[in-house]
Amino acid sequence: MLPASLISRIRTAAIQRDEFMLPSGELLDEYFDQYALVADPVLLRDVAIALARELPRPIDNVVGIALGGVPLAVALSAATGIRVSFYRPAPKSYGTCRQLEADSVYGRRVVVVDDVVRSGAQVLRAADVLHEAGATVVAVMCVLDRELGGRERLVRRGIELRSLLTPPTLEGIEPERTAS
Repeated sequence: MLPASLISRIRTAAIQRDEFMLPSGELLDEYFDQYALVADPVLLRDVAIALARELPRPIDNVVGIALGGVPLAVALSAATGIRVSFYRPAPKSYGTCRQLEADSVYGRRVVVVDDVVRSGAQVLRAADVLHEAGATVVAVMCVLDRELGGRERLVRRGIELRSLLTPPTLEGIEPERTAS
């Protein structure tokens, strides 16, 4: 179970209320600011430990989605000793010109890490790229599942979503729960 004190700390650090526009053009009145969460090293460590408790086993790599999932994946890697790789939405246009950075994922069981899952489109694109690179995506993990269809889309593809929070748990409406 995620302690109420950790939920409260995440809510205080990361929830902003105002008008926010998503890249899709959708307007929100509440925003989950993962940068505020990861800027606090103690909170980041505690979130990484909570994610580590929910990590499926066995896995070979955690893969952070740029940009929101990268600091979470690095912290999760540090907490567990599991190697980390990084996914970019598009290949880098210079240097290595890769879409997947760090360790090769070929033949590996991986968990994709992102801050928030809404529709699941971003993590499914990452799963496709990882599959093409020879990885098996065991699960997706996030801090907040917005419950906007992402879990269902992932399940249809045979990928489990494990989240620390949902909107009701973040707001304290539901009792504490384990990630699922």
